[in-house]
Amino acid sequence: MIGQLNGILIYKSSTEIIIDCGGVGYSAFVSVNTSESLPETGNKIKVITILIPKEDSLNLYAFANESERETFKMLISISGIGPKIALGILSSVTVEDLQTIIISGNLHSLQKLPGIGKKTAERLLLELRDKITKIVPSDVSDVQFKYGLIVQEALSALVTLGYSRLIADKAIKSALNEISTDKLTAEQLIKSALKHAMS
Repeated sequence: MIGQLNGILIYKSSTEIIIDCGGVGYSAFVSVNTSESLPETGNKIKVITILIPKEDSLNLYAFANESERETFKMLISISGIGPKIALGILSSVTVEDLQTIIISGNLHSLQKLPGIGKKTAERLLLELRDKITKIVPSDVSDVQFKYGLIVQEALSALVTLGYSRLIADKAIKSALNEISTDKLTAEQLIKSALKHAMS
């Protein structure tokens, strides 16, 4: 199994790259986000990959970082989502944005993603809500990521309790201005935000 490529980038488009590794050119499909993060052709690069065999071909998919590869693997584990749709999703949103959408239970935003209908969006929410929180985007520190998850959990709780997203968002922002974020917990934030939402 090919898990990584390290060589010279000799071709790049928004959906595909070719890397020269010791005289052999490996072609791999990429998301738009990965393509945009790569340097111009002629530069040395390293990407992590997944090889997916099909009946008539072997398709290689390349990713700029581990978080995108792990998210891709999670997406293709969902019934109705193949590699092509998964790459389309990862081209439309960042890993961090997708996490936010799923954690907050935003079915409407999921249905806007390419190739995702209502039933598939519902499966995404059901099957990935717990799993996707374990992926930390490569450009986000552990502290920043945890803080973001707490805010999303609080937002989801207030919306579940019947508050509009706009009111919930304002209440959470007001609460964050009042409480210390050093040892912030979702419970603290929800309680404080509820006071603002009810006022």
